[in-house]
Amino acid sequence: MEDDILIQISNRIKDRRRDKNITVQELATRANVSKGLISQIENSRTIPSLMVLIDIIKALEIDLNIFFKDIQSGGTLAPLIIRKQAEYDHFEKEHAEGFHYQRIFTRSIKNSTVDIVILELEPNAHRPQVETEAFEYKYILSGQVKYLFGEQQYILNAGDSMLFDGRLPHTPQNTGKEIARMLVVYFFEEKD
Repeated sequence: MEDDILIQISNRIKDRRRDKNITVQELATRANVSKGLISQIENSRTIPSLMVLIDIIKALEIDLNIFFKDIQSGGTLAPLIIRKQAEYDHFEKEHAEGFHYQRIFTRSIKNSTVDIVILELEPNAHRPQVETEAFEYKYILSGQVKYLFGEQQYILNAGDSMLFDGRLPHTPQNTGKEIARMLVVYFFEEKD
């Protein structure tokens, strides 16, 4: 099982448990497993057997088809994914007090080189739409940016982010009066 699928399943179990206001102990009792196993699964530390996973999903009173809907492997990456700051997944790790984790994206992109940069856009900055031989992750640090993909446009504010296939023609535009700053991570796939 690929790591990104494991994390998606772990997050979904944790989210559904919390939505139903069930404690880890209650879920463990309903699924007839240990509290420690539920904790390990929710924190992506172990892969449950298929039967245990089914028991946990049933204990959460969720239809299996609904539970697995939209879980994707790394090979089915959508060409553009936008996440607003309010949609980030909050999660906890055991024995960590005062640590606040937010999972923004989890995608498997194999055999890649990573390039991390800060991009500053002046208010009147412009360029034609370009294509990049990389997957691109953008996190808006400050300002407001309009991203153009062909005829489509998306407005991103500080705290918003997106992940997309750079082979889509694209360009950002600063829509404000101050410099807009963003963290950019390029994932260049290695060619065989």
